[in-house]
Amino acid sequence: MQTHSSLTCPVCGHAELLEMPTASCQFFHECSACHAVLRPLPGDCCVFCSFGSVKCPPVQDRESCCHPAAEKT
Repeated sequence: MQTHSSLTCPVCGHAELLEMPTASCQFFHECSACHAVLRPLPGDCCVFCSFGSVKCPPVQDRESCCHPAAEKT
């Protein structure tokens, strides 16, 4: 599983390598260059799934991103 992703700002194009949370979604991220607040695109669970080079760890594991593993049926 990859835990780092290059997040690219859709406003200014700045990319930064970030460590992703492994057990939760990251709904917001402030671009360090232009300070735009990134939010997931419709249908995506987090900013990494929308703007990252690698999908978030729960999606990599084919789990539901926004629900703890204990809640899976």
